[in-house]
Amino acid sequence: MKEVTKEVYVKWYEEMLFWRKFEDKLAELYIQQKIRGFLHLYNGQEAVLAGALHAMDLSKDKMITAYRNHVQPIGMGVDARRVMAELLGKVTGTSKGMGGSMHIFSKEFGFYGGHGIVGGQIPLGAGLAFADKYLNTGGVTLTYFGDGAARQGSLHETFNMAMTWKLPVVFICENNGYAMGTSVERTANHTDVWKLGLGYEMPCGPVDGMNPVKVAEAMHEAIERARRGDGPTFLEMKTYRYRGHSMSDAQLYRSKDEVEEYRKIDPITQVLDKIKLQNWATEAEIEAMDQRVVDHVEECVRFAEESAYPELQQLYDVVYEEPNYPFLPHKL
Repeated sequence: MKEVTKEVYVKWYEEMLFWRKFEDKLAELYIQQKIRGFLHLYNGQEAVLAGALHAMDLSKDKMITAYRNHVQPIGMGVDARRVMAELLGKVTGTSKGMGGSMHIFSKEFGFYGGHGIVGGQIPLGAGLAFADKYLNTGGVTLTYFGDGAARQGSLHETFNMAMTWKLPVVFICENNGYAMGTSVERTANHTDVWKLGLGYEMPCGPVDGMNPVKVAEAMHEAIERARRGDGPTFLEMKTYRYRGHSMSDAQLYRSKDEVEEYRKIDPITQVLDKIKLQNWATEAEIEAMDQRVVDHVEECVRFAEESAYPELQQLYDVVYEEPNYPFLPHKL
């Protein structure tokens, strides 16, 4: 695995803080009704993304996830301003304002959604991996889903095919404790979601999803196994979300004390404490990073608010695309 150096920790701190503040701003904009529909925030789960990115080869690896999907494309390289614009329904957004919160997408940067159907992305992730195997690209697909989606039948069908065909895919369950408002304990007779992989003889195990180093180590092993042709891995990231399932969630199913207990192991705080302990950044340097984050978030908001809404004609322009098949006449 690539060494986790001082530079990595500093990068993690600034990136994770930006993701957190970016989504805090989304919550504000939602309350102001500048973001419509649903909004599912990632606050608390940032280490899962930070650790995975450290282990990935962004030149060929892919990522696909569910609807809690705003910061992942930013980590993969998508311009955060375009993500903000998409959330505000502007034409400068990643899908020209037509996708919204749950459907961020960027083929250019290997991010394939953003899916509103619970568990719908699980077989799609295996399909992306099948293409990589068929075309011999050397790429690996990271397929994320929540603890609720782990109960979908499509997961079992996908696990079976992925193992049979030794697909280059890593399945990651981000177990934040609740499927909407339903705790893991109420959805099955066991709480170790990773054990679902045992029935397929798939390498599997739990990971501390609040620690980016632990995530990076587990992801590196799984990605390299997939890349050398040994097939998939299933990892259960034990993480937590500080906010509700969505902005409309009153969170009556858990106590404030429970949330505060998890804040004691906040991934951003863990990284910052390590930086301070090792004297890897001065207070002035940390303050400068904090200010850059604030400025960047405000820049994203400004860009989105100054962008135009799509013209009505776009509703028709994005439905079909002129075919361009080299083996057929141009006009069908």
